[in-house]
Amino acid sequence: MSNEMPELSVSEFVSVLNQTLEYAYASVVIYGELADFRINKNRWVFFDLVDKESKVRFFGTVYNLPGPLENGMLIKVRGTPRLHPKYGFSISIMTITPSGTGSIKLVNDLLAEKLENEGLFKEERKRTLSAVPTKIGLITSVESAAYADFMKILENRWAGIEIDCIDVLVQGDLAPRKIIKAIDYFSRLSQPPEVLVIIRGGGSPDDLAAFNNEQVTRAVSASRVPTMVAIGHEIDISLAELAADKRASTPSNAAELLVPDKAIVLRDLTILNKRMILLLRNKIVGLNNEIDNRSRELTKTVYDKLKNQKLKFEGNESLFAALSPKDILKRGYAIIRQDGRVINGINLKPSDNISIEMSRAELEAEVTKVKEVIND
Repeated sequence: MSNEMPELSVSEFVSVLNQTLEYAYASVVIYGELADFRINKNRWVFFDLVDKESKVRFFGTVYNLPGPLENGMLIKVRGTPRLHPKYGFSISIMTITPSGTGSIKLVNDLLAEKLENEGLFKEERKRTLSAVPTKIGLITSVESAAYADFMKILENRWAGIEIDCIDVLVQGDLAPRKIIKAIDYFSRLSQPPEVLVIIRGGGSPDDLAAFNNEQVTRAVSASRVPTMVAIGHEIDISLAELAADKRASTPSNAAELLVPDKAIVLRDLTILNKRMILLLRNKIVGLNNEIDNRSRELTKTVYDKLKNQKLKFEGNESLFAALSPKDILKRGYAIIRQDGRVINGINLKPSDNISIEMSRAELEAEVTKVKEVIND
């Protein structure tokens, strides 16, 4: 067996070492204090992680950042160790997570200020959710208590809603990528749900870090589907919640805000139905009374008109009767005709033949004498 060491060129050594690193350490998580942080050309990110004795170099892009970072912060970085042919050893960044309460709060505060200045949290850009959605997109961990509480309350309040759920990691350095991918999935659907709900239960600031991630917050803001986000307990407020169209204090509260309580709705509908029936009955009674009054008024009007017409007719009838020649004849008068024509006697002369019509007889006569009568 030979004890000779293999002789490798520089390029061969780099290649062999990277193969070994890839096999032994496909990815590593390193935590430490951020140092020498810088961004080149608004895209490339360089920094070191240091502790009391050592320093490791990191390289990535701005898309790996959870938000604004400052030297001195404690962070955790997942990445792949690589030996670059020209720039030496570094860790290629996969994810960055603030570590420690002070660093997490500082990162969140810096990011919140940045996003607020961009207008992501403004109320005027937020959309109104459907009053009672028929289809909901849900992003959460299906093994969590948050999922169980949300589903139970939703079913109890308003059953029959279609739920399209994507099971994702809700904490850890891989969670942001999974959440963003789920949001993008719903946004790309040809028939998306009416509302997209993102929930998780309570936890430490480190547990909730995925929902204070810059890329997650921007994905919530840019979602094609109106969003509701409920993260942690009532006192927890994540940046993703601030960017959402609607924030709920807890996953249970999210279900309460999404749909009304069917029992209350049924009660209100019953009360409304009774009120409507009462209003309709009162309206019908009022209309019937009005019809009766109008009918009586119309009947009286018609009766009065008929009575007046009858009196007028009877008056005319009496007048016609008084002026009727036959009635005049009954009172002793007579009609004198000559050759069929009614005459008044002025032109008569003796020997003229005349006919005399009386009430009950008609006479033929000859004029023997004419005497003119002058009436004053």
